[in-house]
Amino acid sequence: MRVHGHTSDAGSSAPPPAPIGHRGTRAVVLRCLKQAGVATAAALAGTLDCSLNAVRHHLKELEADGLVVHDRTPHGVGAPAYAYRLSARGHALFPERYAATVAHLLDHMVALQGRDASATLLQAHYGALGARICAETAELAREARGEHIARALDDEGFMATWQPAADGGVLTEHNCPQRMVAERFPEVCAAEEAFLAQAFGATIERQSHIAAGCGSCSYHVTISVPTPEGAS
Repeated sequence: MRVHGHTSDAGSSAPPPAPIGHRGTRAVVLRCLKQAGVATAAALAGTLDCSLNAVRHHLKELEADGLVVHDRTPHGVGAPAYAYRLSARGHALFPERYAATVAHLLDHMVALQGRDASATLLQAHYGALGARICAETAELAREARGEHIARALDDEGFMATWQPAADGGVLTEHNCPQRMVAERFPEVCAAEEAFLAQAFGATIERQSHIAAGCGSCSYHVTISVPTPEGAS
């Protein structure tokens, strides 16, 4: 589906789980925002095949409940457009597998062995994941690895999508199954970035960050194409 200028391939990632305690159209709106990261009311109306007024009504109620927030964005001549995204409370409606347990265990490790021990453990986890994906993609050209890496992250609960581009592509994680951990241990985000650089064998630049309040984590992947021998 196309939402707020971004294309999401429904076949490239599993749909998000149902938000806890919500059903019907409100639940669908929350799921769309979870997967898209950010969307206008008009884009949501098109996706849901319902009236713009109905979508605005649901968004207003979700904002009143503290589950959705909006940003004003320039929209040419006239009034600015409103781009909606989930708040921290909204993200919390989607199950985050084992995150609370992991955060508790890391806190316990910090108390016993210091923060460096927790950082080392997080780096080891992502290092092992990177090594596994590197082995699985060893026969693939670097520019062909994006879809495979997105699928591998899907299996970890990240709801990842891959958009190829001329110089590489953009990897987007629409969910952070370790958001609670990342908020208390930002080292996990640095470890993830290093893991992705290892898996792609390319330069990685973070463009958005769930832990910083964005609707998704996205990375621009720049893949350098070797210059043919003898070329000037």
